Amino acid sequence: MAPLLYDDNGRAIKLMMNEGYSCHVCVLRPKSTGMVTLKSANAMVAPEIDFNFFSHPADKQILIDGIKVIRKIFATSAFDEHRGEEMHPGVQAQSDEDIFIKSKELLGTVFHPVGTCKMGNDDNAVVNHQLQVYGIENLRVVDASIMPTLISGNTNAPTMAIAEKAADMILSSAQL
Repeated sequence: MAPLLYDDNGRAIKLMMNEGYSCHVCVLRPKSTGMVTLKSANAMVAPEIDFNFFSHPADKQILIDGIKVIRKIFATSAFDEHRGEEMHPGVQAQSDEDIFIKSKELLGTVFHPVGTCKMGNDDNAVVNHQLQVYGIENLRVVDASIMPTLISGNTNAPTMAIAEKAADMILSSAQL
């Protein structure tokens, strides 16, 4: 929840000039997985990124249920003197499908995608437990992309911990 009208990660300046409050739903532990694939061997060519949002039906239901919970909270008497018209998905969106369709119009990632270079020892793993890329000597990945799954919070602190651990591993191997 935010004590202001907030959208587009703070870029909707005109919206924030008005009085209001906002609440956003986040599918924090999505079951859907996307894919990053190379289009070319040329490093200057951007990769193909397919987020594959909502490919797992549980994610869709979590989003819909979250909006219904927000609506219940905002319908309580505590909001009576502050409540205006629902801006999004809007009161006209009542069925699960309508809520979902309208919600997708403002969908975002909250800038915390992970797992594109997941750590592990299965067929989908890119790096080992030392963060070394399988099949390529002297290359490590040290960022949130090595997390096999999304955590239940901001990825900043865990990414710093990954970097600290990687620094320790690199220094240890250099001293051998």
